[in-house]
Amino acid sequence: MNILKKIVVIVVASCAITTPLLAQNNLDSLQHLPEVVITEKYTDREIRSSAPMQVLSQKSIRNLNVLQLSDAVKHFSGVTVKDYGGIGGLKTVSVRSLGANHTAVNYNGFTINDVQTGQIDVGRFSLDNVDIISLNSGQSDNIFQPARLFASASVLNIQTIAPRFDDDQKINGRASLKVGSFGMFNPSVFTNLKLNEKLSASLSGEWLSANGKYPYILHYGEAGKDSSSVEKRENTDVQNLRLEGALFADFSNKSSGNLRAYYYQSERGLPGATIFYNTSDFSKQRLWDKTFFAQAHYRNDISDRWNFQANAKYNHGYVHYLDPTFLNAEGKLEDTFRQNEIYGSGSILFRAFDNLSFSASTDVAVNNMSANLPDFVYPTRYTLLTSIAAKYVTNQLLATASLLYTQTSEQVKWGTAADNQRRVSPYTSITFQPFETIDFRLRVFYKNIFRLPTFNDLYYSHVGKRSLKPEDTHQFNIGFTYSISIGEWLPLLTITTDAYHNKIKNKIVAYPNRNTFEWSMMNLGSVDINGVDIALESAFELSPKVKLLTGCSFTFQDSKNMTNPDSPAYKHQLPYAPRFSGSGRAAVETPWINAAYSLLWSGTRYTSTQNMPDNRLSGYADHSISLSKSTCIKQNKVVLSFEALNLCNKNYEIVRNFPMPGRSFRGTISIDF
Repeated sequence: MNILKKIVVIVVASCAITTPLLAQNNLDSLQHLPEVVITEKYTDREIRSSAPMQVLSQKSIRNLNVLQLSDAVKHFSGVTVKDYGGIGGLKTVSVRSLGANHTAVNYNGFTINDVQTGQIDVGRFSLDNVDIISLNSGQSDNIFQPARLFASASVLNIQTIAPRFDDDQKINGRASLKVGSFGMFNPSVFTNLKLNEKLSASLSGEWLSANGKYPYILHYGEAGKDSSSVEKRENTDVQNLRLEGALFADFSNKSSGNLRAYYYQSERGLPGATIFYNTSDFSKQRLWDKTFFAQAHYRNDISDRWNFQANAKYNHGYVHYLDPTFLNAEGKLEDTFRQNEIYGSGSILFRAFDNLSFSASTDVAVNNMSANLPDFVYPTRYTLLTSIAAKYVTNQLLATASLLYTQTSEQVKWGTAADNQRRVSPYTSITFQPFETIDFRLRVFYKNIFRLPTFNDLYYSHVGKRSLKPEDTHQFNIGFTYSISIGEWLPLLTITTDAYHNKIKNKIVAYPNRNTFEWSMMNLGSVDINGVDIALESAFELSPKVKLLTGCSFTFQDSKNMTNPDSPAYKHQLPYAPRFSGSGRAAVETPWINAAYSLLWSGTRYTSTQNMPDNRLSGYADHSISLSKSTCIKQNKVVLSFEALNLCNKNYEIVRNFPMPGRSFRGTISIDF
């Protein structure tokens, strides 16, 4: 423990000296919260959050040398992105070792749902039309939101760019082209249209293509002590298409709404694990994805005390999987899955006093799934979510509390359906500023939440188990934020620290049944997670024309398997959960050129439940740099940028036997019109 304390002290001191970070101000960098805008009074009131929240603005995203949403999320403290390598590899987000199923992805106010697996591939989201990314651990202080946003352990929020116009402007937008190593070709465009004083629209589209054939070193024993060969990753091609359109309406000074349609399709190869002496013919699997959704939002500020909003959404998902080398009578395995969701929500906010407000929300969702699998049961799930919440605010105190009621009903076309569920989930949080003249705040929250078994957990042929119980999660967090300004040269320095304890009961795990080829899902798991997240931000005014934005984050997580005292894996670290990880970044802004550096690093991890030497996966560090130059041509802003990624050219592994690309390069030209 003394060693751990020393390491934490050294990391904090190093960050404070070399890479402090910025809080919310006009320099706009990564914001690990102290400040977040709450709009329940619709007056842009800035206030400290009572639960950890991290924010990346559009400008700070450009300084991180990232292409996809998953690349940006890796810079959030406490986050583990399981990345299977390359542009087309699956990427899922786990926050504080709770698992990807406990992280909700909120896209413009609507949760993206995958009832089949419960995991959202965040690698499919582009950053070209994204305005803000934020991550809430626990829950947002915004109590005026759909009940579904209360129903997860953490929420990853994605807010796309809304139409903004200068005087007399009718159209604006951006067109960009990215090209890079491994055959990457990525054109994109979005435009905003002002139809009249009450109506505006936005349209965006993007195409991404890459062959993904990056070289890697395959070691046939211990690195540096045994033979190795240089191979090239196979079956790594990807083609993605994204189309999106939205219509925004201001019906009056008190009511507004928007309608959005989204379409995404991809075809990709699924690169297999690297196998000794069999690197070219092993993996032939292909995956086709199609997603379409349409969503509508309406809000009415009925009076100074009452506000109402309603949401509606239809979502359709299609997955086609092909393995042409599968050993069966047909000589292949070809599966298709379809899922549909119909969702509606209504929320109301009542401000009883200037400092006290209450809200109530009710959501209804119907999900069904079909597949070409033999004896598939065609399940349907009906879900009712109801939340009530309260919020009290003063200059020095913020307190929130909520209660979520969840009721589900399962039906199948034939056979036995899973058990229906009824749960009540409480949440409470408070943040307090003890000294009126010092920007120092203490915060604490507790949340109890669960995640339902997915359709795969319950109904997948020969694997699913109907009697599975939901995973039950208890979250405890205590932390502080401290901000200070030191003259004009250091406008703001922010330090954020949070310590947390998470406990998962009835963890759903896959367990071998009669042999290693027959598995079933069971409630066998119990997990204890203790951790610390530390983040620092600052901005330096080196001169009136030169700014330096720097920052770092550090995470310690002790994630223990507490399932069975007689198991050899008892009290061992969870698979792929590093005890130590972090990130760093620095950007210099000048009138002539901008330069940025970013770092991602992770300590040792284990690939199995038993922390044996054979299961140890080495840590890694990923360094990237970029240069960018902007100029104006006929009142259009043109930006040229060049990026060098993974400078050390290391084929490190986030998932064992799935090497990441080595050194690569990317160039971008964009025009704001």
